Amino acid sequence: MVIGVPRETHRHEHRVGLTPLAISRLTKFGYTVLIERNAGVAAHFTDQHFGEVGAQIVYSADEVYKRADIVCRVGVISTDELDLLKQGSVVCAFHHLAVQPREKVERLMELETTLIGYELIRDENGEMPVLVPFSEMAGQMAIPLAAHYLQTEKGGRGILMGNVPGVPPPTVLILGAGSVGLAAARSALLSGAHVVVLDDHLANLRTINRELSGQVVTAVSNPKRLNHYTAIADVVIGAILVPGERTPYLVTEEMVKAMRTGSVIIDISIDQGGCVETSRPTSIDDPTFIMHDVVHYCVPNMTANIARTASRILADAALPYIIEMAEKGVEAALRDDPGLGESVFLYKGRMVNQGAGEVFEIPATPLRQLMEEG
Repeated sequence: MVIGVPRETHRHEHRVGLTPLAISRLTKFGYTVLIERNAGVAAHFTDQHFGEVGAQIVYSADEVYKRADIVCRVGVISTDELDLLKQGSVVCAFHHLAVQPREKVERLMELETTLIGYELIRDENGEMPVLVPFSEMAGQMAIPLAAHYLQTEKGGRGILMGNVPGVPPPTVLILGAGSVGLAAARSALLSGAHVVVLDDHLANLRTINRELSGQVVTAVSNPKRLNHYTAIADVVIGAILVPGERTPYLVTEEMVKAMRTGSVIIDISIDQGGCVETSRPTSIDDPTFIMHDVVHYCVPNMTANIARTASRILADAALPYIIEMAEKGVEAALRDDPGLGESVFLYKGRMVNQGAGEVFEIPATPLRQLMEEG
């Protein structure tokens, strides 16, 4: 089994698909690991580090894609890289297929590609072991970012993200009480902010209330509450996830228009389309824009700016599944591990994921049925 790690080509994508520690585990098992030259430099993993643990350094992405049985990336494959894929490739990454261009999806299907989405893998308890740590990191990052963009020179309201005696603390509204929401709420609470969390699921709200000892306001989300709380919030954090599907808009443009001048939106849901109607993807070097006098931060790959930590977490979380596929073969691993099977968007070019299939109006066929059909 040959495992390939290409250098990420998306703008300001500093992470790498596997770390030297993860590769050392693979090479000890006898697997060949190819890594493109300088793939880990931005995360401070040198070619020497990779070479010392048995990785083969190759000098082009083409060699990685053409020789590898399993390709381990971080982000979705770019349009230019599609021409490098061999027929029948297996690509592991955060694919976010539901928000990709239709032309890219059709090309991946033509190439009979198998896409395994890290964001969809589930363990035996139904948890998402690869996605959750990234959600937690993004949630922790959201509050320092909000504090930065609340500053006057950044277009914000000129408010300190803290609790100054004699001055009411800022109000932070968090949409979603999952892993992102909990991490953001904990960080905001520690900063001294007044924190409000909205979610559709009462069980999630109970969890966040228990974890934070009842120190945040929790409420079931509905349009009336969204209108009320967005109008008084200094910061709105979008932390909504519908696995495999496009995130629905919860905050309408009219709600944004009614927000306070200089307030800040951190739309962490942007990698799945965003939960704020006025959001659009930005980049690490140009992360914000102002619309209706509200600062919008909408960077899809925000953890790329903490590249070393993010790369280590990704490698640690994904490695057991990569080893499983290498040991058993991809098809057997997908068959034997239902949680890994849930991560498949495309299987040998056929649409498997129901949510992505509905977005592109492509009929989705259950993975097990495709396997039985051969």
